[in-house]
Amino acid sequence: MSDKTPASAPAGPAADARPAGPPAGARRGPMGGGGPMGMALPGEKASSFGPSARRLLGRLRGERLAVVLVAVLGAASVAFTVIGPKLLGDATNIVFAGFIGRQFTHLPAGTTKAEVIAGLEKQGNTQMADLLRHIDFTPGQGIDFTSLAHLLMWVLLLYVIAAFFGWAQGWIMNGVVARTTFALRQDVEAKIHRLPLSYFDRMPRGELLSRVTNDIDNVQQSLQQTMSQLLQSLLTVIGVLAFMFWTSWLLAIIALVTIPLTIVVTQQIAKRSQKQFVAQWRHMGELNAQIEEAFSGHALVKVFGRHREVEARFAAKNDELFGASFGAQFVSGIIMPAMMFVGNLIYVVIAVVGGLLITSGSLSLGSVQAFIQYSRQFTQPLTQLGSMANLLQSGVASAERVFELLDADEQTPDDMDAEPLREVTGRFAFEDVAFAYSPDKPLITKLNLVAEPGQTVAIVGPTGAGKTTLVNLMMRFYDPDSGRITLDGVDTRHLRRQELRDAMGMVLQDTWLFAGTIRDNIAYGRTDAAEDEILAAARAAYVDRFVHSLPDGYDTVLEDEGANVSAGEKQLLTIARAFLSRPSVLILDEATSSVDTRTEVLVQQAMSALRAGRTSFVIAHRLSTIRDADLILVMEHGDIVEQGTHSSLLEAGGAYARLYQAQFAGAAIDEV
Repeated sequence: MSDKTPASAPAGPAADARPAGPPAGARRGPMGGGGPMGMALPGEKASSFGPSARRLLGRLRGERLAVVLVAVLGAASVAFTVIGPKLLGDATNIVFAGFIGRQFTHLPAGTTKAEVIAGLEKQGNTQMADLLRHIDFTPGQGIDFTSLAHLLMWVLLLYVIAAFFGWAQGWIMNGVVARTTFALRQDVEAKIHRLPLSYFDRMPRGELLSRVTNDIDNVQQSLQQTMSQLLQSLLTVIGVLAFMFWTSWLLAIIALVTIPLTIVVTQQIAKRSQKQFVAQWRHMGELNAQIEEAFSGHALVKVFGRHREVEARFAAKNDELFGASFGAQFVSGIIMPAMMFVGNLIYVVIAVVGGLLITSGSLSLGSVQAFIQYSRQFTQPLTQLGSMANLLQSGVASAERVFELLDADEQTPDDMDAEPLREVTGRFAFEDVAFAYSPDKPLITKLNLVAEPGQTVAIVGPTGAGKTTLVNLMMRFYDPDSGRITLDGVDTRHLRRQELRDAMGMVLQDTWLFAGTIRDNIAYGRTDAAEDEILAAARAAYVDRFVHSLPDGYDTVLEDEGANVSAGEKQLLTIARAFLSRPSVLILDEATSSVDTRTEVLVQQAMSALRAGRTSFVIAHRLSTIRDADLILVMEHGDIVEQGTHSSLLEAGGAYARLYQAQFAGAAIDEV
């Protein structure tokens, strides 16, 4: 099989769904809606953060065991981390007890703590007595450095273990995210090959590329930066809250005020920023589409002197992207300062109430000091959650665009009981076929046509008459609305698309070559072809004439879609590809439009040999190239208005004769 993919679609299977307009919609030139001067924009879908976020997280189901392990490691890391402040509070009590004990060195040896407190109460200093009642000191004795050193060593060990568990958690989570996005890319790639041709007709290539590359990369980055930290923050909140209640239920209740304040502030800000993130990624996709199309038609833009208009359109779209990006980052960036403000307010309240509890003897200094650390550990993850909101919203906005691609309507699947395609004779028949790209604009109505095996059928007519549409229907890039198309008496809708296309070879007016050697490009339709078969096809298509002038011959690597060979030479390469594929049915869509007159004569001779014994459909504008066709169809507005041989149609003096005379007259005027 040769060039079987229209220039407006990638090299995957097409389909039978309907585009909003004719199939050239996404490939219009610099003056049309699809080129640098105008572009068809995709419809905007309302943002739905919750469902999209749940769907994104749902893609982690295949990593359940790893996620559970991450949760266990995170819980262990948090547990060891939150024990630290409690031990540091005990260390503070040891230091403070030693400091208090040194204040009573003037008392007789053997004086007890109870005697000191009783003496203070007798003196009327009840506040100091209450303070000392919760301090485990020995009058006259200083700081117990041995106990203090042991305690600090335990704290150090706990933090080291917590850090190791945190590192392990992050390492595993990065693997989970990488595998998840890997699977997402695979799903997108598989989806693209199941999409109908109409999808690619509607979707600008730059927009599609933006979803496949930029949006998926943004999803991966957002997950990598938030998932592990999000889990760690939630576990930290739970663990710290438990130790806070253990230390002081009163202070814990005060700290809990942070949670509703955090939720309210985050919701109010996130509600405004999510729309900005959706707009940001939509504008980025549109800008990429505009850039890709402008660069593709760069030469044409220069020829017509429209670069200033292209630059103006770029500047306008870039300004829209800047405004959306700035708004999204600014609005979401308010979350973290707001969370820090709330946390500082709670910190002040806890410090004041804690001081009162110390003076009343309800809590020790070490316990309040530990609680203040816990309050910082409690507000810090809440602040982190706020700071991650912009990343989450950006990632979910990108995920929503990717999900729109994954949810797009697919081509009609092949019949489960599809008939196997056996030896193909090449009899094609159109029976009362009707087709329209858009329901309100019928293109083909009640078309009847029979191409017998071995016949060469030429299709001519003005632009927009439906010639290429006829080929698209034959290849099952689209299916007819009514009627049927048969190959050897079998409805093509009952055949597997790939088997149908394997039996057909196609050479397009717009050549397509990939980055590879000339040999690989010729063998694209038959990768198992032997070297002598490749060389024979190259000689038959007159590729061999120019290949030897290239630096590496058949091993010359084509660059940038064949930029290092001429347009005519690229056309010859696609024709050689058709020779090698040995199809049963051959479709030539203006296959010699880019070759010079002398080469055209040689190629026509080669085409005659290639068409021998094969059913061939030739779309041609130069009528001189189809004089020897067995059957010529003249199409206008989707209908066949005339059919016959070259000579019979000229004698009839109808539409074909007028086309032929117009070309002949034009040539005569040019010669004069």
